[in-house]
Amino acid sequence: MKKVSKLSLLLASLGVFMISLAGILQYHAFKLENNNNNSTLKISMQDVNTGHVEEINNNVLEDKNENENTETNDTVDTTSEVTDVVEEVEITEELEDVKTYEEISTVPVEPIVYDNMTLNQLAEKLDRSLKSTLAGKGYLIASYSLELGVDPYLATAIMLHETGCNGTCSTLVRECNNVGGQKGGPSCGGGSYKAYPTLDEGIIGYLDNLYRNYYAVGLNTVETIGPKYAASTTWASKVNYYIDLIRNN
Repeated sequence: MKKVSKLSLLLASLGVFMISLAGILQYHAFKLENNNNNSTLKISMQDVNTGHVEEINNNVLEDKNENENTETNDTVDTTSEVTDVVEEVEITEELEDVKTYEEISTVPVEPIVYDNMTLNQLAEKLDRSLKSTLAGKGYLIASYSLELGVDPYLATAIMLHETGCNGTCSTLVRECNNVGGQKGGPSCGGGSYKAYPTLDEGIIGYLDNLYRNYYAVGLNTVETIGPKYAASTTWASKVNYYIDLIRNN
């Protein structure tokens, strides 16, 4: 009976020990499960008896460390990618701004100077009526007329009437560079008409005379210029004809 009682007591003590050990293992398993993002740790009584608990715990800890390293690497890579994207966007925007600035700054803008035309357009229009010796002199006539405040159509029309340069220019133009029928010295061939060293000087001299002796004293239309410029009563109508020709050419 005493042997049976001792055996029963030993078994009872062993049972209490096993129950306590099972409770401790369940508590550790619960902590490992929470720390490993819902990972489940299963330990059987056989693992307890054979001493596999420590091995299982080590495996769980290794898995945890690998997961943490993976998450850290993912975070660094993501941050790097975001930084690269931001830098790329900033550089692209700067290049677009530079391109826009270059496009705007290289576009030439010519002002309107007369009859809804730029100076170059006006010169081209005058050139369409200037032939023979005066061909290609539209820019000089246009630019200097506007500088003086003289109507370029009127100035060119008087030249065409006085010289015939809508076709073949007169001898006075070809030999003495006189484009306005002006008189004075030095003489052209000993006569009363004035000679100029070059054609450009002849054009500038004519425009200076038109401004100084007509426009400056209030004579700025064909009708007011005519009686002083020429004795012919048909002079004004002929000059107006050339004005219309130039405007519509």
